[in-house]
Amino acid sequence: MTAQPARSLPRRELGARRRRAGWLFLLPMLGALVFVGGWPLYRTISFSFTNATLVRLGNSTFIGLENYLFLFQDPLWWRAVANTLVFTFVSVGLETVLGLIIALALNAHLPGRGLLRAAILIPWAIPTVVSAQMWGWMLHDLYGVVNAALIALGVIGDPWAWLADPALMMASVIAVDVWKTTPFVALLILAALQTLPDELYEAARVDGARAWQIFVSITLPLIRPALMVAIIFRGLDAMRVFDVIYVLTGNNENTASMSIYARQQLVDFQDVGFGSAAATCLFLIIAILAVMIITAGRVHVPAAEARS
Repeated sequence: MTAQPARSLPRRELGARRRRAGWLFLLPMLGALVFVGGWPLYRTISFSFTNATLVRLGNSTFIGLENYLFLFQDPLWWRAVANTLVFTFVSVGLETVLGLIIALALNAHLPGRGLLRAAILIPWAIPTVVSAQMWGWMLHDLYGVVNAALIALGVIGDPWAWLADPALMMASVIAVDVWKTTPFVALLILAALQTLPDELYEAARVDGARAWQIFVSITLPLIRPALMVAIIFRGLDAMRVFDVIYVLTGNNENTASMSIYARQQLVDFQDVGFGSAAATCLFLIIAILAVMIITAGRVHVPAAEARS
């Protein structure tokens, strides 16, 4: 007499159990996240509705939306918003294009590509403050090596004030950030490229597809998730940029970001309420940008759906 096999659980009940187990595993992380991120965010938002300063932090009074009204009337705030948006879109755009090119080059079967992969990570491995200070010395108008090299090559006749000229400051800061963070984007894209099956490329070559057709029809759609992750990570990081700009140009209004503006109100002017209002607006802008990027990433291209 043979034993009867145990009755398997229904698929719906099994799925519910897995979801409950998943939430149980996530609870410790969610608790730590609420404690580390939620409480400071709550305190910042609550301070933004008060007249708190560092001197009278515990004796502040509720003033409603007064800080936000003053903030929206401050032209320096809107200048900081514009600087942040320009920095974000230009730097992330350049990093995405350059990172994709570098990743495609490193994915090719080139001699010494292992050494090249290690070398490309050097800018990313250097701390941001160190690399910004290094570039500050290199871009110095009198003693910088950049001006010396350009003058020696005959590109410019006189030294340029890269970090003092309003027409060059933002471009210089963006260039330093692109040099620093492009390896991060390239690494994410390279990891996605190495997971692509060779059979698709072989079939495309047999069908007579050209290199650009293979890239547009096969490579780009398949690495799209990794590309969106890189854009989201870099976009959010660029929106809250502080260190590279502050080290290179300080509080200069031509390059000051929203983070630098909030820091100036909180630390230099010791106005906790007004600075918290600026920080809260920064958080809301970043949240809106994140939702927009994630929503755009979920929009499927019809051709890609047809191929899948």
